[in-house]
Amino acid sequence: MVVVPLPQPEDELTAKLRECEDEPLSWVGVVASGSLIAGGVLLVTGQRRAGLVAAASGAALAMLDQEETLRSWLDLLPVYIDQIQGLLMQVDGAIKEVDAQRLRLHRVLGR
Repeated sequence: MVVVPLPQPEDELTAKLRECEDEPLSWVGVVASGSLIAGGVLLVTGQRRAGLVAAASGAALAMLDQEETLRSWLDLLPVYIDQIQGLLMQVDGAIKEVDAQRLRLHRVLGR
């Protein structure tokens, strides 16, 4: 009798681990993570200034490591600002309408 080994499908975790093995280690990301963790620990232990400095440097390093993501966010920023401006204009129009209704009601009830 011949035994044929059947390949078993990889689970998700094994597939992700293999993907991570192919990527080189980003030392900037490691240092940024360490700085953020150290900043958090310092903040929890009550050393506010040192914690803020460590957290700020970790955030700056993380932004350097994720330069492409940051650029895409900055490219989308004007679109969001335009949308927020449109929303604020709608709110301003609604407030003016409510004010006009208030004045009309005040005139009617003031007589």
